[in-house]
Amino acid sequence: MTLNSDISTHSAVPDPRNADVQIYINGEFFQRDEAKISVFDSGFLVGDGIWEGIRLHHGEFAFLDRHLDRLEAAAAATAMEIGDRDFLTEVLQSVVARNNMTDDVHLRLMITRGDKKTPSQHPSNVIGGVNMVIIAEHKRPNPAVSANGLSLYTTTIRRPPPDTLDQKLNCHSKLHEVIALIQAVNAGADEALMLDPMGAVATCNATNFFIVRDGEVWTSTGQYNLNGITREVVLQVATDHGLTTRAQPFSLTDVYSADEAFATGTFAGLTPVREVDGRTIGDQPLPGSVTASLSTWYHQAVADDVAQRKSIRATAD
Repeated sequence: MTLNSDISTHSAVPDPRNADVQIYINGEFFQRDEAKISVFDSGFLVGDGIWEGIRLHHGEFAFLDRHLDRLEAAAAATAMEIGDRDFLTEVLQSVVARNNMTDDVHLRLMITRGDKKTPSQHPSNVIGGVNMVIIAEHKRPNPAVSANGLSLYTTTIRRPPPDTLDQKLNCHSKLHEVIALIQAVNAGADEALMLDPMGAVATCNATNFFIVRDGEVWTSTGQYNLNGITREVVLQVATDHGLTTRAQPFSLTDVYSADEAFATGTFAGLTPVREVDGRTIGDQPLPGSVTASLSTWYHQAVADDVAQRKSIRATAD
């Protein structure tokens, strides 16, 4: 089996500086090719871990409070001790300082329950505390992806209900999403569109999904997808600028006849979708007019959040 597509919402412009980034592991830094976790790590053994993807913008972590709120909620749901947000913020700052990073940086903060004394699920077999890894990379979204738009394929893999694996939990257990993505790529698409257990549109395999119909901005209920930070901000700025937003169930019929579609995520922001299941979405050049406006407002919200953090830091100093 050959997976040929390398186009996705996470496609980045190659940056040679990433060969020398320092990886944070439990208070120490390691060269990229020397960074290692035990084979007894809970995340490796049973997918027992939580994580956040965070962007560094002009020296500040965009929407850091929202990200830490989500991480703390995940830690509470999984009964994992991760330290307070002052500690987490200091660690994140130490990583970007160590790598001399200021802008166009993506950080992946991963926390697992820790090393086990034997391969098993039971938390009582953990030796010591959690394992924390932070990978920071110089990553700028590939502009060709946004210019050309994404093609999506509706996979047969459904998003599970909350009583199976709550999709609002940003955890390491992502195999259903990976299988969905493989199915989509093998069908000739860039990424997967996933439905909820009732057949309504839920989300993409790694990003949140929106459509635009008659000037209204639609997305799913949020019960079967990750509570995306970018998703939240897009809904907020749309409302602030007078657009009607709907977080409700809708079907593929609504998607195929939409005026515009786009995906949202921390790394790339808003990425236009050009087609779903072979159907071209809308009849205007990419990005569509509403998507373009939302993207502008989103980037302004990022700038405002960063400016506020800079002001707070200056006052504290």
